[in-house]
Amino acid sequence: MQRFSRRPLALAISALMLGSVTLLTACNESTDPVTATGVTFSETPAPSSAEKMAVTHTSSVATVTYSDGTTKDYPLAYNKLFGVKDKVGSNPYPAGQVFNSQMQPVNDTSGKPAVIETPDANSLLNIDGKLYLVTHYEYDWLNGDGSEATSRMPMSMTLTNVAQDATTGKLTATNQTPINFSNVGGLWIPCFGSQTPWNTHLGSEEDYDLQYNPNSKGYSATLSGVAVMRDVYGNVNASPYHYGYLTEVVVGSNGSATPAKHYGMGRGTWEMGKVMPDGKTVYFGDDGTNVAMFMFVSNTVNDLSKGGTLYAAKWTQTSAAGTDGGTANLTWVKLGSSTSDAQIKALADTNTFESIFNNGTFDSATKTCSAGKWVRAGSTNDECVSIKPGQETAAAFLESRRVAAIKGATTEFNKMEGVAVNAKDKKIYVAMSYIDKGMLASTSSPTDDIKLVKNSAGATYTIDASSGVKDTEGNAIHSDYVGTKMYVEAALLGKTITTDALGNTSDPAKIANTDNVFFSEGMRTLFVGEDSGTHVNNFVWAYNVDSKKLTRILSAVAGAENTGLQVVDNMNGQAYIMSNSQHHGDFISTHNATSKATLEPMIDKFDANIGYIGGMPALK
Repeated sequence: MQRFSRRPLALAISALMLGSVTLLTACNESTDPVTATGVTFSETPAPSSAEKMAVTHTSSVATVTYSDGTTKDYPLAYNKLFGVKDKVGSNPYPAGQVFNSQMQPVNDTSGKPAVIETPDANSLLNIDGKLYLVTHYEYDWLNGDGSEATSRMPMSMTLTNVAQDATTGKLTATNQTPINFSNVGGLWIPCFGSQTPWNTHLGSEEDYDLQYNPNSKGYSATLSGVAVMRDVYGNVNASPYHYGYLTEVVVGSNGSATPAKHYGMGRGTWEMGKVMPDGKTVYFGDDGTNVAMFMFVSNTVNDLSKGGTLYAAKWTQTSAAGTDGGTANLTWVKLGSSTSDAQIKALADTNTFESIFNNGTFDSATKTCSAGKWVRAGSTNDECVSIKPGQETAAAFLESRRVAAIKGATTEFNKMEGVAVNAKDKKIYVAMSYIDKGMLASTSSPTDDIKLVKNSAGATYTIDASSGVKDTEGNAIHSDYVGTKMYVEAALLGKTITTDALGNTSDPAKIANTDNVFFSEGMRTLFVGEDSGTHVNNFVWAYNVDSKKLTRILSAVAGAENTGLQVVDNMNGQAYIMSNSQHHGDFISTHNATSKATLEPMIDKFDANIGYIGGMPALK
């Protein structure tokens, strides 16, 4: 989740692989294998001392239960691979340094090197026996002189060579290369990401700066963003329609990293995209106000470049407007079909907002349009728009959210973040950081599909998926992972409280403001990282979907956000859960003043963690 004044942390947890876990008995005992049947985590307490609040740490213990009734405990510990200020291996630049199209380092507006304090997504990949870590750097929070950045920078990713100790599983960063995005015109606000079933990294481009239209009060930010990518990055042909896509990075056996933007999947403020186990269905996290839930079904299995069909969900609420996060049936509105990334890239090169839409005038007194349909799509702005004849495909893939609103899908979701999938149970998990704004019951908006009560701590929603589903026009959707019902399990609903002594405004014993999520099939556990404006320290949680037990397993540096979750159930006999932290010491406004004053000199705001929780070898 991108917040211009706040951002995340890094962590990974060397955990265990379950399911196929087998331990052989001694030769003079029974030959029946002993298998792992479950895992639980003990709780890391919410910190109250300055020493604990100022550092990322875990004191949790993972307890594995085996089929013979025995158990074994594995104490966990946080390990930092590198920080954004570190130079790794032969890389002459800090990890967080950003570059222009010529791969020359860029300075920030204070004249100092632009070293980004906000690492986000991680992908730990095994490429022909070598380990690589792809890491996002999301946005510039602080200038080099300590002032808060007031303008954007072109962003970047790094590819880090990682060594793995064959005995202990310990990971070490040995070398690093910044990834060159000049072949795709540069990168804009890469937030969360995921890994594809075919072993590549799937990144994102988030934020509204390049999404505003000429009728919007935020349009000046769009013009500024285009200027950054033209004048600072060096993309002389920069257009808003060149940004806002899922970006796949393919890591080669020679250590190369090749990015590709998937224009044919649609454009938005993507927190991330998650490919389902079928290798063709993708769910998007669309971060912001009045956003839609999107699903893309590729034309080709294990290839997102050859186009497909884009859908947006219609929420039909089946529960009262209570405080439980609501329950709804989902149906899917077809927005359009593409044949390839190249097809939509050609439309992005030649179109503008004005060439795609007719604009009418909205009368706030009568709530009517002089022409077009009244929509709110991506902001609280009231727009009157219609698609010009012949521009249906351009509209669907370059202005996906507005077309969703025009066609009757629900554009009332708020701060939609990470997406995870539980393949065995065919359930999808979607983070909604705040239940607010468009999700509240309203009589003054163009539609009121979602009628909920405000919850500033947010929720993680569960979606039941099915096959054999048709879209709202009666046409078959060629996917086995079509969401049909959406709801919140009790343990995954945040709880607001009266401000406590430390400054928490949400219950520290509950998840607040879910950001990134990842499901471990082996551990049958949903891992959740917070980006909370309501917790003084943000946490990472483990939620076992069978026992329904929720456990806090990590606490980040005060003010920092947890990002970059990735669960690797088996990497050369070890298991890891990757995650990052960013914007250390970006305290929430309610943080106790005395505590804040004590913590400030203890925290390096210019640093951020890329690392992992370790301490437990995988079982095999």
